Amino acid sequence: MILKNQVFIIFALVLLFSSCKENIAYKEKLNDPEIFQASMKKLTDVIVYDIFSPPVASRVYMYPTLASYAIMQKAYPEKYNSLEGQVNGYTNIPEPNDENINMHLASIHAFLTIGKHLIFSEEKIDEYQNNLYAELQKDGLPDEVLEASKNYGTLVSKHILKWADTDMYKQTRTYPKYTILEEPQYWKPTPPDYMDGIEPSWNKMRTLVLDSAGQFPPVPPLPYSLDKDSAFYKQLMQVYEVGSGADSNHKEIASFWDCNPYVSHHRGHAMFATKKITPGGHWIGITAIAIRKTDTNFDETINAYANVTTSLYDGFISCWDEKWRSLVVRPETVINQSIDEEWVPLLQTPPFPEYTSGHSVISRAAAVTLTSLFGDDFSFEDTTEEEYGLPTRNFTSFLQASDEAAISRLYGGIHYMMAIEEGVKQGEKVGLYITKNLKTLK
Repeated sequence: MILKNQVFIIFALVLLFSSCKENIAYKEKLNDPEIFQASMKKLTDVIVYDIFSPPVASRVYMYPTLASYAIMQKAYPEKYNSLEGQVNGYTNIPEPNDENINMHLASIHAFLTIGKHLIFSEEKIDEYQNNLYAELQKDGLPDEVLEASKNYGTLVSKHILKWADTDMYKQTRTYPKYTILEEPQYWKPTPPDYMDGIEPSWNKMRTLVLDSAGQFPPVPPLPYSLDKDSAFYKQLMQVYEVGSGADSNHKEIASFWDCNPYVSHHRGHAMFATKKITPGGHWIGITAIAIRKTDTNFDETINAYANVTTSLYDGFISCWDEKWRSLVVRPETVINQSIDEEWVPLLQTPPFPEYTSGHSVISRAAAVTLTSLFGDDFSFEDTTEEEYGLPTRNFTSFLQASDEAAISRLYGGIHYMMAIEEGVKQGEKVGLYITKNLKTLK
């Protein structure tokens, strides 16, 4: 009888232990930064699928991430500063008012809810979201915790989206397209699709930390000239010669950093397109790599993304302000008209003016931000482009990676050196200003 009772007690304890283990499994998942990483990756995949332009993609990344950060600030007020007073137009989100709220889950719900609002393929986010919550419920997530967390995440989403509605995005959708100017120094649509210029009014967008779109203007571009002794012509010939004689290393670098969200291919009468991540998406990928390498926790993961997405967003506004002010013609246009009508750059020329280089600006801004977060001597293997069929590349620092991203545009035949060098300087100023003036950590 005693033995039977002992067996029963042991069996009951095993059941109790198993039940407790199952009940806390969801908490372990929600403490793991990989659950947020997966949500960010899902947003990237939808951005690629929906073919957002680089500037617009930076907006799609930014608002969901800042919503998640705002919730983490409420969860850990002793660790993080509010964005109010630091970010233009931002006001504090509502306080959590239900003890059942899991703040990590609420931050993910807000991230996905806002992300779904900003993309086209809402069903892809819906499916991911429903599967995620179902898995958490299998791991013991109580219904009352799920509902309370979703309700708070939705409340925060409404607050952030109300702020987003005042950033001039809707208004710029109604602005007129760029009117092509006939003079040879001005940008014109390029082959093979001769697309309209992308986001000519992006400098009207509200900045986050920068005072204005024009806070850090680069020096004026070199004056257009076909005089063989002119500085402009020498840089033009540099693009032509480097592009015509690119070695395998240069080609690999150019392809690795292409990050063109929509590359069209023409074969006779047939046309098809290749979709890839945007330049900002590549730096989101690098941020993910840095987070994993350092075993960064859940809230610090969101903090890192919040800083990087802010730099990317303001970097694009700063760059686009200059692009559509100086309206510099692309090398492909001038080379085809004046040097070699058969010449084609290694990379497809993107549909917006040349000066300054967007890659140079936003890569440097992101690299400066990542350096402030993870340190200067941070080596990493960049695997971001593997899923697009490209090999990995190794870097000794974020700044080295940004330097390679910048020079890749010369190798690709789509930028003059002036746009690359001045773009790096511009991005450096943007990045340093943001790291100085955006203080998320206390």
